[in-house]
Amino acid sequence: MRKLLFQSLIQSPLTEPPPPDGAVAELAAALAGSARRRLGRSLAIRMIDAGSCNGCELEINALGNAFYDLERFGLHFVPSPRHADVLLITGPVTCNMREALQRTYHATPDPKWVVAVGECARNGGCFAGSYAVVGGVAEVVPVDLYIPGCPPSPTALLTGLLALMQAQQMATNRVVLG
Repeated sequence: MRKLLFQSLIQSPLTEPPPPDGAVAELAAALAGSARRRLGRSLAIRMIDAGSCNGCELEINALGNAFYDLERFGLHFVPSPRHADVLLITGPVTCNMREALQRTYHATPDPKWVVAVGECARNGGCFAGSYAVVGGVAEVVPVDLYIPGCPPSPTALLTGLLALMQAQQMATNRVVLG
């Protein structure tokens, strides 16, 4: 026990360094601006755990910490799918979550986007083939964006959401101009 105590006093903490000062602020501001152009208001996100190991949830929750602080850009998590624009789904879809995920998808008003976060949400990840797993999110509801990683970093999550908003903006412009 004494050895562990002395090691902890000598070693530096096992944390990752904070993101560069301006990079995250620029990325989040671009995402907020894109959401306001597309929706006319801020982006409301509903997070759904469809059966994950909670690694992706930890990174998504980091979006609310002091380094990222999405609330300052008007992006916020909502408790109900009826108020959401984006469904952020993590983990493979388990048999017990299949119906709940379908109901959540149908309860979300249009326009809605589904984002599958992490490798498990894409194809089942290390849980693929289990008797308790249906598969990836696309097996149950249509997916608009996959964010790869196990787990993806908060910066990757912001970059993915920005890409989704910009792609939707361009698709809308094509429809209007075409």
